[in-house]
Amino acid sequence: MRKLSTVEVVVSSHHKPQTKPVGRILLHLFLIIVAIIQMYPLVWLAFFSLKDNSEIFSGDVAALPKSFLWSNYTKALSEGHVLSYFFNSVLVTGISIIFVLILASMTGYAITRMNWKWSSLTMTLILLGMMVPIHATLLPLFILLKNMGLLNTYWSLIIPYVAFGIPMAVFILGSFFKGVPRELEEAAVMDGCGIYRTFFWIIMPMVRPAVSTVAIFTFLACWNELMFAVTFINNEAYQTLTVGMMSMVGTYITQWGIIGAGLMITTLPTIVIYLLLNKQVQKSMISGAIKG
Repeated sequence: MRKLSTVEVVVSSHHKPQTKPVGRILLHLFLIIVAIIQMYPLVWLAFFSLKDNSEIFSGDVAALPKSFLWSNYTKALSEGHVLSYFFNSVLVTGISIIFVLILASMTGYAITRMNWKWSSLTMTLILLGMMVPIHATLLPLFILLKNMGLLNTYWSLIIPYVAFGIPMAVFILGSFFKGVPRELEEAAVMDGCGIYRTFFWIIMPMVRPAVSTVAIFTFLACWNELMFAVTFINNEAYQTLTVGMMSMVGTYITQWGIIGAGLMITTLPTIVIYLLLNKQVQKSMISGAIKG
């Protein structure tokens, strides 16, 4: 029998049909179906925001708009004051994220990387804050903010948001700080770095996935929060998007298409933030799983 040459073996291997396992095909089909289910509410909201009341109530709600009413977005921004609500939400959420990241990162670093007597007790007390329900603090916070003269100000939302965001942030960042090799800090000290320079230039770049995760969680919690925003803010000049969307529902006549446009504007920042930071969050989850 003639022996096959190397070239003939390579060519024959390329001509073999590449069959995928049935399990992988079924998995792909399942993931495609899940993706469609997850994307459908967003597509439905986009169609909904381009219709008027007559088309919403008389026609097929899930169908394409007969005429794309882009004017709904213009009216939502001007007549519905969505632009003002949007600015308030961005301001409150952005300041809350900055404070949470600064306070939680320094606290987590001090607890996990420094040797002092009450570090474990301090971590326990901070993590107990994760067990406190938000609604249980509504009345005490209202009285406290009223006595401090902070009602109907941005700080009436920023302070509670930061307070409730710190425990989870300290937990996430602290677990990452524990995984940073101490040799890096020792080398930084030998090179003449102080504690603050070591923290900001050596440690923080090592935990960027955790910082992104904390930023996303804090953003979602602040951006979508309604209970505090309704209770602590009565002045329309300081209302956030969640309260503004609720106030757009009229007593007798409600322009649902304009509300849909406002909701679409509200949803877009969440999608953009996730698309920008999702890789960092995935790295955070993978690193956390490996450390666990």
